[in-house]
Amino acid sequence: MKMIRWGILSTAKIAREHVIPAILEADGAQLTAIGSRSIRKATEMAEHFGAPKSYGSYEELLSSKEIDAVYIPSPTSSHVEWSSKAAQMGKHVLCEKPLALKAQDIDILIEIEKKNNVFISEAFMVAYHPQWHCVKKLIQGGSIGSLRHVQGAFTYFNKDPNNMRNQIDLGGGGLPDIGVYPIVTTRLTTLKEPHSVAATIKYDKDFKTDIFASAQVHFDNFDLSFYCSTQMALRQHMTFHGETGKIEVHAPFNARVYGHARVTLHSQDNLIIQEFKFGDTNQYKLQIEEFSLAIKSGLRKSIFDLTSSKNNQKVIDAIYAADNSGQIVKV
Repeated sequence: MKMIRWGILSTAKIAREHVIPAILEADGAQLTAIGSRSIRKATEMAEHFGAPKSYGSYEELLSSKEIDAVYIPSPTSSHVEWSSKAAQMGKHVLCEKPLALKAQDIDILIEIEKKNNVFISEAFMVAYHPQWHCVKKLIQGGSIGSLRHVQGAFTYFNKDPNNMRNQIDLGGGGLPDIGVYPIVTTRLTTLKEPHSVAATIKYDKDFKTDIFASAQVHFDNFDLSFYCSTQMALRQHMTFHGETGKIEVHAPFNARVYGHARVTLHSQDNLIIQEFKFGDTNQYKLQIEEFSLAIKSGLRKSIFDLTSSKNNQKVIDAIYAADNSGQIVKV
């Protein structure tokens, strides 16, 4: 079986802690190179993980004929730029979310992907976790009757001024970092798109980034209400509430970090009907395997596509536009 040769653009923490270990574990993938603006950092990380190549610039890595696909965990503000450059060099691209800071910026990537016959995918690892496949099956199978409301929360505490999440010029802020998750998982499991939003947002007076957002996202027959924050105690949770029951999703976004991935199906009177457990499933490994397989097969149906990325970003754009206005804004 052909191995997809992966290069990493940046020595970012998420690459070190999650994605590179996933590549090393994944079937059909191999870690080939690390690229950084610092050859020292690239070499150190390459030696640590056993990558045979290291490059002192992103351009050098993208020029290599020994690389089939790249993972891009660079600062958010550079995602569109480097995804475009990588695709134009004939590389398949898995780019950390958010892929862009405006939905319209994804249009250029859609054009470049088609023109260069490559795959560009936003790294929503949750799309590959069987936990969410289970939720989708339960909802689509009518296990809770008609869906009426979805509740979500994703919070952590980070006031480090050197962290990119707190730097507005690098694309920091809570909504692009974690607000995307309640939205994308609701869309993926219900197969529906929202039409409007209302929101309240609070900003850090020094960082100028959004540190709290509470949003109402309106679909045709149900609403999603969620909050996210970069300056609150840790929490992750999602609940899908229907007429005849509810589905609770435990450790919904960072399974293995926030706890064990579980899904509980409740009856109308709140008794647990069934519990689904997913053990030590590694969603990053599954993501790498699915993306590598898509490259080999030429079939994109199993990977998170750019149309879905644009639809998700349109919701984030609308939430920012609705900021504290008291108005309902169209998506």
